[in-house]
Amino acid sequence: MFREINGLPSHILVIHAAVVFVPLLALLAGAYGLVPRWRPRLGWAVAGLAVLTPIVTWVSTETGEALEEAFEEKGFDPALLAQIHEHSEYAETLLWFTVGLAVAAIALLLVTRNDDRVSRLPSWVPLLLTVVVVALGVASLVYVFLTGDSGAEAAWGRVL
Repeated sequence: MFREINGLPSHILVIHAAVVFVPLLALLAGAYGLVPRWRPRLGWAVAGLAVLTPIVTWVSTETGEALEEAFEEKGFDPALLAQIHEHSEYAETLLWFTVGLAVAAIALLLVTRNDDRVSRLPSWVPLLLTVVVVALGVASLVYVFLTGDSGAEAAWGRVL
């Protein structure tokens, strides 16, 4: 299931969704927390991205592992396999940061809605969650870059 789509490595097709959705979630969730007047416009987008982005990132990681196994089975150059392993490690870290960002974004959405139960929370809770969302967003952006750069270097570094 994770190895090929129509004869092409599925990883090559799926990663583009993660490359788009991770930065979108990081930026929109950060904006949602930092600019309260934008919250009514951004809430649904942040909620949708908080659900979709970890799924897409997980699928990208799984397809990458399937591609790495295929390369190992075919006996690719050990130096290239080492680069792919480094790329895989970055992707695993990115997955955890993305899951954390999604959970924090959903928590921020919940504590900033107009509800009697929410109004009883201390006023510092939304601020703390905003700090967590921004920190995890920055970490996710760094790791989406490191993952993409190391993958591109492994794929194209010896070609170009």
